[in-house]
Amino acid sequence: MAGHSKFKNIMHRKGRQDKVRSKMFSKLSKEITVAAKMGLPDVDANPRLRLAVNNAKQLSMPKENIQRAINKSVAGEGDDYEEVRYEGYGPGGVAVIVETLTDNRNRTASNVRATFSKYGGNLGETGSVGFMFDHVGEITYGLDAGDEDSVMMVALEAGAEDVVSDEDGHVITCAFPDIHTVSQALEKDLGEAASVKLNWKPSIVTELDEDKAALLLKLIDILEDDDDVQNVYSNFEVSEEVMAKLMAE
Repeated sequence: MAGHSKFKNIMHRKGRQDKVRSKMFSKLSKEITVAAKMGLPDVDANPRLRLAVNNAKQLSMPKENIQRAINKSVAGEGDDYEEVRYEGYGPGGVAVIVETLTDNRNRTASNVRATFSKYGGNLGETGSVGFMFDHVGEITYGLDAGDEDSVMMVALEAGAEDVVSDEDGHVITCAFPDIHTVSQALEKDLGEAASVKLNWKPSIVTELDEDKAALLLKLIDILEDDDDVQNVYSNFEVSEEVMAKLMAE
């Protein structure tokens, strides 16, 4: 029960999926435009664009929205965006990584810093918490992909580093630079993945009590609501009892 994925489930159960969906479409569109601008506007020839488009499709983003985002890159939009990563500590000393795409670094830094301060955290230098995470590729499959042993064998042959299987499915982890080759190899044997994404996976976790966890989730919520913020990762961990209370609120 650790980290950002569980927070996503909480937000879904609170009935905010429509707002979250609209916001996510906007962020995905920006990523698609920037990815197409930095490489070629061709999904087959641009691995970053292919990943962005696949993520958009997995969230049922309409094809016309995806194409519109690609067309923006051809029209010269997205020139001013730059990738900036912020790192800091949240309530209870939890490590937080914030990935942004911004056309105004001063605005973004000010907003991120203010949010950290308001919710019991403090922004640090780049690298101040990154050592507590591994930047990896994460590929997920449902249980219909096969049993634990068969998926493990296929994944290792494809170049993956680890597989974790449970009642929800299979999570396959690979080195950050290998995500495209591994995901393509897996697709040949297991079919299309449920999701393919990059992730900051915590190697060290920090356990929080109910009050600190509630404050941290608010911090993450406000950060994710910022138009410049693409992704937020943290290394928090809470007990089943605390998570049940937070989900009931």
